[in-house]
Amino acid sequence: MTLSRRAVFGLMAAAPGIALAQGFPAQPVRLVVPFPPGGPADLIGRLIARVMGERLGKAVVVENRSGAGGLVGIEAVARAAPDGHVIGLASSGVLAVQPHLTQQMPFDPQTELAPIGLVLSVPQILAVHPSVPANTVAELVALAKAQPGRLSYGSAGIGSSLHMAGELFKQRAGIDIVHVPYRGAAPAVTDALAGRIQILMADVPALLSHVRSGALRGLGVTSARRIEQLPDLPTMVEAGVPGMLSETFYGLVSAAGTPPERIALLHAAMVAALDDAETRAALASQGGMIVASTPQAFASAVVEGAARWGEVVRAGNIRLE
Repeated sequence: MTLSRRAVFGLMAAAPGIALAQGFPAQPVRLVVPFPPGGPADLIGRLIARVMGERLGKAVVVENRSGAGGLVGIEAVARAAPDGHVIGLASSGVLAVQPHLTQQMPFDPQTELAPIGLVLSVPQILAVHPSVPANTVAELVALAKAQPGRLSYGSAGIGSSLHMAGELFKQRAGIDIVHVPYRGAAPAVTDALAGRIQILMADVPALLSHVRSGALRGLGVTSARRIEQLPDLPTMVEAGVPGMLSETFYGLVSAAGTPPERIALLHAAMVAALDDAETRAALASQGGMIVASTPQAFASAVVEGAARWGEVVRAGNIRLE
């Protein structure tokens, strides 16, 4: 899904002319991050906002608007004027999972949002509080089977990609652990560090420093291959949980109806941000895999993810409370 350099440069070369012709942006662009400050989505948003603003010639201002596993913030984007001045950093949880959880979905991600491009794909780390007597995934599974319903795991909210990763773990490992939803990843990490929840499966950026310091014990990673930042940490499949593959993707969206030429300009600014050496290094150091896809490839990823995670939702009989 990554763009060729020729395509990237073509878009970037065309962008200044588009801006001149359309007078866009006429004001600072609001980048809605639908999770609290301090979490992985917030980090990603702030990293790309700087260079996007430089490219657009107007500041890109991050606005944290959390709630309902990311739905509140992205609904605000869907309801905004379709002129490109309000964009959102939407996760796979909002775009591919939430539509399966309720019949009261406030908007349709596939018809009421305009994809700008995939930014990043991030696997999750399965970690436990040091007080948990499990040093491997196999030991944690055995402990959970011996104490069904006694261990709890946190997520960024019902229907978030972290919730789905935990549910997939439950289904693939055949265990009963209790889900504790939070308003974003950051408060879930806080409670995991305090031992108020025993298990946390969260994106690499949210847990990397805590696993490295020993504040939390990393047991496995949900990617197909081990990650460079924690080379000794096995994949979940290596650790004996077949089919345990999960990644959170993040992409930029605008309201449906945003003019294609403005989408092209925003996409070019996104690509410029992801081609910036400082930004790339910061994202890579946190375990993120830069994608920089076209809007069309992003739309396809949403459709594919919705089909996959819909199966997990149905198998777990999951509903928004």
